[in-house]
Amino acid sequence: MQYPIYTEVTSCRDCYKCVRSCPTKSIQIKDGHAMIMKDRCIFCGKCVHVCPNNAKKIRDDVSRVKLALTSGKRAICSLAPSYSSEFRFQEEKLLYALKLLGFSDVSETAIGAHLVTQAIDKHIRRNNGECNWIGTACPSVVELVKKYYPDSLSRLAPIPSPLQCHSAYLRKLYGEDIIIVFIGPCAAKKHEADMYPGYPDYAITFAELKNWLKSADIDLDTLEVKEHVDFIPAKAGMSSLYPIEGGQITSSQIWGGDPIHAKAVALSGMDQVLSALGDKHEATAFLELLGCDGGCVNGPGTERDYSIAFRKKASSDYVERRLEEKNLFKGDEEFTDLLLDKGYSILGGTQPSREDSFQKKHSEDDIRRALVELGKLSKADELNCGGCGYSTCREMAIAYLDGMAEIEMCVTKMRKEAQSKVDVLLRTIPMGVVIVDSDLKIADCNIQFLDLFGDMEEGFLDQSMLSMVRGLPVERFVPFADKFKDQFYLSHPGQYRMHYKDKFIRVTFFLVEKQRLLGAMFDDITNPTIKRETVVKKAETVIQNSLATVQQIASLLGENAAETEIMLNSLIDAFSVHSSGDDKDFTMEDDRDIT
Repeated sequence: MQYPIYTEVTSCRDCYKCVRSCPTKSIQIKDGHAMIMKDRCIFCGKCVHVCPNNAKKIRDDVSRVKLALTSGKRAICSLAPSYSSEFRFQEEKLLYALKLLGFSDVSETAIGAHLVTQAIDKHIRRNNGECNWIGTACPSVVELVKKYYPDSLSRLAPIPSPLQCHSAYLRKLYGEDIIIVFIGPCAAKKHEADMYPGYPDYAITFAELKNWLKSADIDLDTLEVKEHVDFIPAKAGMSSLYPIEGGQITSSQIWGGDPIHAKAVALSGMDQVLSALGDKHEATAFLELLGCDGGCVNGPGTERDYSIAFRKKASSDYVERRLEEKNLFKGDEEFTDLLLDKGYSILGGTQPSREDSFQKKHSEDDIRRALVELGKLSKADELNCGGCGYSTCREMAIAYLDGMAEIEMCVTKMRKEAQSKVDVLLRTIPMGVVIVDSDLKIADCNIQFLDLFGDMEEGFLDQSMLSMVRGLPVERFVPFADKFKDQFYLSHPGQYRMHYKDKFIRVTFFLVEKQRLLGAMFDDITNPTIKRETVVKKAETVIQNSLATVQQIASLLGENAAETEIMLNSLIDAFSVHSSGDDKDFTMEDDRDIT
């Protein structure tokens, strides 16, 4: 089966944006493509958000769910509480639409959240008000602890996630022969379903649900509800706050009334989560950690048309209205005791455990050698620009040693190499070359160009002059700057001949970057031209002699002499440069364009 988050290789371009955003640097650059490493990924979905080419994908499980719905088994949708912000004021329509899609019943995942809170409250009472657990509501956080902070595994709450508890509770109430499908904002829930089959059986995102509704021609805005659908076994109450930062703590009977929250801390967003897990000080508070900024309402499977603030407010308003209703879920003491006693065994599995470490240790010499390969010969070369996706050059070097990065990712190294190649080319090419920007200022040139147009004394030119010339208007050197301007807007810049200060020069324009950088190459063809001029002069002498002869024997030659004159004049035209005597004169050479 395909992994929950993957790369569509044909759409991937080497922008490294996903590497920059990945909190665990779980992306390997191979042959210029960004591949997600499944043993490192925590399924937070950040790469899906930021990819400009939509190359990072969340696995689509709708087809699997559709097939399961045809089995004849009772199919129950476990609907994440963040639906209140994703489908604002459309609860009744959404429940009816889910029935139309083939679900037998709909239950709120927040029921499971209520059971988790109830179990934690019991644990706190049994332990004199103390609980320094790390909550397991966010599967990305659980994966983060397993793979990157194994020393904190003992702090992970022994109680499964709200979705897993909800699935187990549904099976207790309605039997094992049911199908449970989670619908919510989270891509990591797919991994949870893969790791613990049946708890739930499948997981799809809100985005997948919307596409499914669209393919079924169901528009919630215009849908007419013909059947009232209730949540089973009841509606959830305060636990519906779980999808926003601090919601789990607020739903607690013990912590909820404490405005200070001295014994429980809520954090969201991977930067804050990483900071909390990396804190080496003794941890005495309960940590409610959610991987997405602001909470689950901002999950990778949600829409992006509304701000986090708007979605958090929508969720809070929904819970406030919900608390005014009667017959809300009150919990299940017997089941919470089972959660505390059995933990993950109720899922037929075990507590999350330390995974094999993939992090390699490298010696300082190895790291230094890698830095040298990246062009970082000294500390001053370590710019830490972040262009490669890593915060520092040292991190990039370690990733390179781990096989996660390629040398070509270093922007500064590639720029230096490119500039070096250009410099070598400009120094060795025998012709004068100049490159100008759209403002007709010199971006680069070579000594040969200055020799032709610089008006400098012989022996004064050297390589140091080049840096002084950069940025100066090209019109200071050539009297035909307007010709450069014309060439910027041609798809195929031209090739010309010109007469300049007793020299004959072939000028070849070429585009470096369309409408941004234009180059011109100047080839001194004076000697071949002088030879042609000599031929022209001899031809003119022949013409004059011929004309004299024609005048004497016109009656004899008649029409033939006139043809001879025409032919010789054509010869002159073929060899002439047609200069008006002005140094700025240009002639299109053989009507040839260059690409």
